[in-house]
Amino acid sequence: MKRGLPESQTIFVRVACFCLIGFCFLVVHTIVDAAEHIDPSVEREVGASRADFVLAPDGEAMNPSTTETENKRVQHQAWEPSPPPPDKFDWIQLTSGEWLKGELKRLYESKLEFDSDKLDLQEFDWEDVEQVRGSRTFSVRFAGPLTVDGILQVIGDKVIVTVGDERREFQRGQLISIAPGGDKEIDYWSGKISFGFNFAEGNTEQTQYNAKANIKRRTSETRFLIDYLGNLTETDSVETVNNDRIQGQFDIFTTQKYFFRPVFGEYYRDPLKNIKYRVTLGGGMGYYIIDTSKTEWEVAAGPAYQTTQFDSVEPGEDKREWTPVLMGGTNFDTELTESIDFIFKYTFQILNDASGTYTHHSVTTFETELTKWLDFDTSLVWDRIENPTPDDDGIVPKKDDYYLIFSLGIDF
Repeated sequence: MKRGLPESQTIFVRVACFCLIGFCFLVVHTIVDAAEHIDPSVEREVGASRADFVLAPDGEAMNPSTTETENKRVQHQAWEPSPPPPDKFDWIQLTSGEWLKGELKRLYESKLEFDSDKLDLQEFDWEDVEQVRGSRTFSVRFAGPLTVDGILQVIGDKVIVTVGDERREFQRGQLISIAPGGDKEIDYWSGKISFGFNFAEGNTEQTQYNAKANIKRRTSETRFLIDYLGNLTETDSVETVNNDRIQGQFDIFTTQKYFFRPVFGEYYRDPLKNIKYRVTLGGGMGYYIIDTSKTEWEVAAGPAYQTTQFDSVEPGEDKREWTPVLMGGTNFDTELTESIDFIFKYTFQILNDASGTYTHHSVTTFETELTKWLDFDTSLVWDRIENPTPDDDGIVPKKDDYYLIFSLGIDF
């Protein structure tokens, strides 16, 4: 019978085996730990890191190509979509990086209108638009004045208009407006119509009606505006308010700030103020004090001529009066919130004593957007004639009239 090792030797062998296994484990752990903490300078020298090495099918380590390494680095950066391809659509990119496909309607007064099949007609502040890639001919208006028709591209601070084989480049700060070239006439028009009414019954029966309209034709070079305001109030079947006012103007943009107003006019009637009708016609100049994506403030002034037909006059007085006029005014429009705008319009006339000496018309409006096409407006109107003309009974109309108007407006 074969004898084994003594017990003391057996214990020694077991301890030695355990030590050898522990030493091997320590060596392997040290090698792995060193690989986990490769010196960056070594990575730069060899052009690769531990993560850049993978095992080939035969078990040998291999270094991927430089292109694959770069792709790995790009995966850790923010993803950027590639620019859209040339096609039949217009494209815009917002400063957030988002691209929208559709039809660019126009850029006017720092507002860009863009029609998308999915999002419908949208309006963006010009400062929020990073790029524009047009697919058709646009009429582009620059300060100078200068208008260029061609394929439009806006990239950062550059505006590029391609006309045939000619490529013209401008600074974004020179841009005044963009309008589609060669579109239908109806595409240049927009507007808003508002209606309001109020009924009261009981000890006093009162009916109030009012209507407002604003019609615009806008191109890259010109602006045509018509404003209408009408009020009718009956109290116990007696008219206490009955007036209509139509104002119109035509502007030509000469620079980004200045515009020439070759013609403006106004028609006004208010029999209760002894004015059968009053017609004013003139011209002038205008200037934008503020013109940003949220606030617009313009002033304008010029000479005019006016004729007034009175409803009745005292014996021996003329029923018609002619007078030269100095006209002026201002429009202020600011965006208070995303859905509420504040609008202030004021015009004045300085004329002879027989025509009233001084008159003004002001409208202060808070415009609340209910939907894309429906607004709720609250307006305060203040009309003043400094020197009203007495009627045939010698009754002098009051100098001031005030109207508080609530109305629903439809944009188109």
